[in-house]
Amino acid sequence: MILIDRHTSTGKGPFQATLRIKPASRVQLIDVRGRLREEFGDEFTRFTKSFYISNHTTAGYLDQRLAELLEHDGQGIEGYLQLFQHLFPPGADYVHDTMHLRTELTEEQRANEPLNADSHLTFIGAGLRNSASYELDGPEPVWFVELDGVHVGGTRHRRTTVVAYDGEDEVIRLTVPVKSSPHPIDAQNLRDPELGFIGELEALVEQHGISFGRFDVLLPDDEQDAGLTVNEYETLLMNHDLREALKNPFRFMARTGRDVTGALRDPRTLPAKALNFAQFDALQVLNKLMDTTRLRESMVERVVNRALALPVSHFLRMKRGFSLPVLDRTGDGTGEIGWGTYQSPILVQWKAPPRPIRELEVRLVRFV
Repeated sequence: MILIDRHTSTGKGPFQATLRIKPASRVQLIDVRGRLREEFGDEFTRFTKSFYISNHTTAGYLDQRLAELLEHDGQGIEGYLQLFQHLFPPGADYVHDTMHLRTELTEEQRANEPLNADSHLTFIGAGLRNSASYELDGPEPVWFVELDGVHVGGTRHRRTTVVAYDGEDEVIRLTVPVKSSPHPIDAQNLRDPELGFIGELEALVEQHGISFGRFDVLLPDDEQDAGLTVNEYETLLMNHDLREALKNPFRFMARTGRDVTGALRDPRTLPAKALNFAQFDALQVLNKLMDTTRLRESMVERVVNRALALPVSHFLRMKRGFSLPVLDRTGDGTGEIGWGTYQSPILVQWKAPPRPIRELEVRLVRFV
């Protein structure tokens, strides 16, 4: 079910619509662009660009380049997601899902809190985005990718905002240093006020009077062994489950007792479009080794350990950038960074940098 919660279009500025979505299943693809085309027609499609924003950490959007490589096809996208659902299956003894350790929750909240570490890790590993820019002139869908829509506590109520516009002006571009973690494998919450990163972005919005726009935040080429995402910075998820995934992406799949060898030996069960794009070079190496040497089941672990010497980027599509929306929510011309309640930009590293800081490239654009 999709309802239009709010809609603004004055004819002089960007089109803005907020939609409420009630998923019908835990994992679901929902064509938001199709719903807006159906509801608003030319009022929406006359704009050449659009920016899709999710307020959630287990539901978001694909980058347009990835969507194009998967031909905007729902089945191809589902197949692509299956790669990461194999790596991060439900019920794999995630620390995040050990409710008695979640001391920040009340007893009532713990009773209804979804066990969804697998959804968070799939979101991060598959490179889903909290927001994504699209430029389309045909009937192609834009999929809202839901990874945790229905759970033991009930059904989610999702919100997504779409801003359509004709052009964008670059307002400012700068490099912002951020103190790096001393731990080789770690995740840093860039929303932490002590880092000062978000405070600097908020000051830029106010200084330049942005009503509708976007921050693009990127890791420069010389910042290696790191990635960026927007997700929930929950201590157990970041300090335990994500770290374990970075150390050994097969760990959770093995913990469920599922047939790890089957997933490794026969990737043909997944759509070719998904395999062609996903950076699963290591799976191909493993398949060749097993086929040519006729490895026994007991020897698979040794082969997996050898594959894990390959860079983590072969297993996880960790992004090197993210975008943050600037929205005029009140209609008075004042913009603010559009956050979901639990969303935080997160800097992930799997090897300590040579310097005590990492640099982030920041670009602020205004929608016109």
